[in-house]
Amino acid sequence: MYIVHPFEPVWTPRSKVLILGTFPSVTSRENKFYYGHPRNRFWQVLAELCSEPIPRTVDEKKLLLIRYDIAVWDVLSACEIIGSDDASIRNPIVNDINGLVSKCAIKKILLNGKKAYNLYIKYCSQDSEIPAIYLPSTSPANASWGMPQLLAAWGQEIFDC
Repeated sequence: MYIVHPFEPVWTPRSKVLILGTFPSVTSRENKFYYGHPRNRFWQVLAELCSEPIPRTVDEKKLLLIRYDIAVWDVLSACEIIGSDDASIRNPIVNDINGLVSKCAIKKILLNGKKAYNLYIKYCSQDSEIPAIYLPSTSPANASWGMPQLLAAWGQEIFDC
């Protein structure tokens, strides 16, 4: 099924880090915001690294991102996808990542998972001089990475700019 990304990126001109996922999951599309699956550890990891309570509402999540100069978006603006399965993605159309970056103070781009990283490298990185860094996915599908490992990997990169 061909789906168009249903919501806008979160960013401000002060954003220093851009975190890119692949494409919103079914639950995220239903909730109209990033990392909406209750078992996705993205908000838990971010809250822990920021020494903040885990945000629950969309407004709380946006405020956390803005407070720490973090931008969030996805590599793809549209694609054919079965459910939430990144491996099923066909006919991808990429977002204008460089257009967003040109409006911000982005110093590095963090890719949440292998599929996001591979798509970014294939379609977007050739026009950018900003470092793109692969990070292990916070998705529940990445069960081999526990919270301690995710916090260590993400913690090394998220505020180092």
